[in-house]
Amino acid sequence: MTIFCRGIRGATTCDENTREAILEATRDLLQRIIAANGVHPEDIASAIFSTTPDLTAEFPAVAARELGWLDTALLCTHEMAVPGSLPRCIRVLIHWNTTRRANEIVHVYIRGAHTLRPDRSMTHALTGSPEQWTGGG
Repeated sequence: MTIFCRGIRGATTCDENTREAILEATRDLLQRIIAANGVHPEDIASAIFSTTPDLTAEFPAVAARELGWLDTALLCTHEMAVPGSLPRCIRVLIHWNTTRRANEIVHVYIRGAHTLRPDRSMTHALTGSPEQWTGGG
């Protein structure tokens, strides 16, 4: 089978600009992306995280490292400060090496970020524990 590098997009929001809120929201987003697509950390080429300028308390990539993405290239940046844009938003673009076709990729938009892409928002809740979603535990 041919391996392709595919992009998985996702976004979430957090309630406040604290380290804990940023990491919790990012972990939740990444765990849902992992579960929805069957992603294994060793198949991730890189991930780019962005936050709105109102989030400065922590790098979202720290959450990926905590999930075991130790050999993955990670980058954090800020989004443009566009008037009226969604506040306290964390976005991610994951470059994933996979045999899946582009139309088989599940993009995940949760919490307040579901308004960014209503056609891609998570309409179902994942059951079980986060460890089950990621294959850990």
